[in-house]
Amino acid sequence: MIITIDTGGTKTLVAGFSREGQPGVEHRFPTPKNQDEYIATLGELLHDEYISKKRDIDAVVIAIPGTINNKGVAVWCQNLGWENFDVVRKLKNIIDAPIFVENDANLAGLAETLTLRKQPRNSLYVTISTGIGTGVIADGQIDPNMSMSEGGKAMLEYDGILRRWEEFGSGKSIYETYGKFARDIHDKRIWKQIADKMSRGFLVLIPTIMPDVIIIGGSIGTYFDRYAAVLEKHIREHLEEHIPMPEFRQAAHPEEAVIYGCYYYGKQKLGW
Repeated sequence: MIITIDTGGTKTLVAGFSREGQPGVEHRFPTPKNQDEYIATLGELLHDEYISKKRDIDAVVIAIPGTINNKGVAVWCQNLGWENFDVVRKLKNIIDAPIFVENDANLAGLAETLTLRKQPRNSLYVTISTGIGTGVIADGQIDPNMSMSEGGKAMLEYDGILRRWEEFGSGKSIYETYGKFARDIHDKRIWKQIADKMSRGFLVLIPTIMPDVIIIGGSIGTYFDRYAAVLEKHIREHLEEHIPMPEFRQAAHPEEAVIYGCYYYGKQKLGW
C-alpha cells in the first residue's frame, strides 16, 4: 500500500492506494499551520487508520503546497507560513516506511500527464487557484531540473507595475478585481480580460520550457471553456512564429490530481 497525503492550505486529504492503484477510504482534517500540530494530527491518523491495523505500508508520499528541496524539506510554504520544515525527519519516528515529499503542482502535473492517451515529451501543468503553481513533466517524470521552479512567482510588468504573475492572474486576484468568484462570472468581456492576464505568464513560460502540452488545473481550470479560445488567441498573436504553439488542455481530474500524483510518484520511487 502507498499512503498518499495531499496537504492543502485549508485541508489535508489522506488515502491509501493498493499496488494496482485502487484508492481506499479518504480521510480529511483541517491543515494546522503549526508544524508540530500538523505532525501530531497526521501521526494520529496514520496510527489509527493504518499502523494499528497492521496494514502493509510500502511508502508514504506527501504533497505540500510550497518549494521542496531534493532532501524533502519544505523550504517555504507561503499559505501555511512553513519554512524549512523537515517533514521526513519528524515523521520517520512515527511510521516505518520510506517517506517521500514533493510539491503539489509537480504531483498533479505527473498524474495529469500520465493519464494522457499520447505521452508528450514535455508538459507544463499550471494550477490556478488562490495562487499559481507550476509543474514540469519530462518523459513521464517530474523534471528534476525544474522541480523547485515557481512559475507563479515570475515577475512581469502589468499595468505599468512590476509584479508577480499570481498577483494579477490568480483566482484570488479575480475575486479582488471583479468582486466575484470565477464560477459566478459569465460576462465574456471579463473573461477576455482574465485571459489576457493569464496569457502574460504563459508567454514567458512557453519559450522557456517549450512544452508540447499545457494543462490548466485548480479552481480556474474548472472553467476552462469560458476562456480557453481567447487565451489561445492571445498567445498565438504574441508568440514568435518559430516557437511551437503548445496544445492547451483542461485538467481531467482537478480535485483528485494531487492524490493520484502521489500514488504515481510513489510507484516510480519504489521502482514498481
